[in-house]
Amino acid sequence: MTKKVAVILSGCGVYDGAEIHESVITLLRLDQRGAQVQCFAPNIAQRHVINHLTGEEMPETRNVLVESARIARGEIKDLGEADVNDFDALIVPGGFGAAKNLSSFAVDGPGCSVHPDVLALAEAFAEAGKPVGLICISPALAAKIYGPGVVCTIGNDADTSAAIVKMGGTHEECDVHDIVEDTQRKLVSTPAYMLAQSISDAASGINKLVDRVLELTHEGE
Repeated sequence: MTKKVAVILSGCGVYDGAEIHESVITLLRLDQRGAQVQCFAPNIAQRHVINHLTGEEMPETRNVLVESARIARGEIKDLGEADVNDFDALIVPGGFGAAKNLSSFAVDGPGCSVHPDVLALAEAFAEAGKPVGLICISPALAAKIYGPGVVCTIGNDADTSAAIVKMGGTHEECDVHDIVEDTQRKLVSTPAYMLAQSISDAASGINKLVDRVLELTHEGE
């Protein structure tokens, strides 16, 4: 039976949106494994726009849903339309958009809030016992979704892992080529570009994450 997976994007570009390599690797692996995918993004303004050539902030505004549509080749929906009952699993690629647009983690750290639509959908997957994959910086949101004790990884960055612990999460250090699984919560995470030195590095962990998330959708069948 074909599994249906929701993917939340956060814009287009590592510094102010979804990390493009991570997003494409995720979508490619899901397709290779025969999953049916629907991309979503919140219909909101980005926190800011970064010139990816210079790293400088630009004096303009962009919409997260519109920018995410670039990665999804237009096949994307407003996150507010997502229904947990339509899907078997959820995956959230990284990029600063996860910490700037899907949440306020980049600014507020442990005191961050998660966008209401993102939080509502992720909590619905958690409550339904459906598997979730969080990539790169997006595991920083795990404690806000699952509550105290959730196990996840962002690799080995001291400041980010300390923030996760401060929010009530349990951080496990992890190599870029591997994954960390919270078996109780069916949450899988991988460092990707928190550690990756190449696109192949990022792909090795992301492929394992996608494979494991899909395996978890078959549990109990």
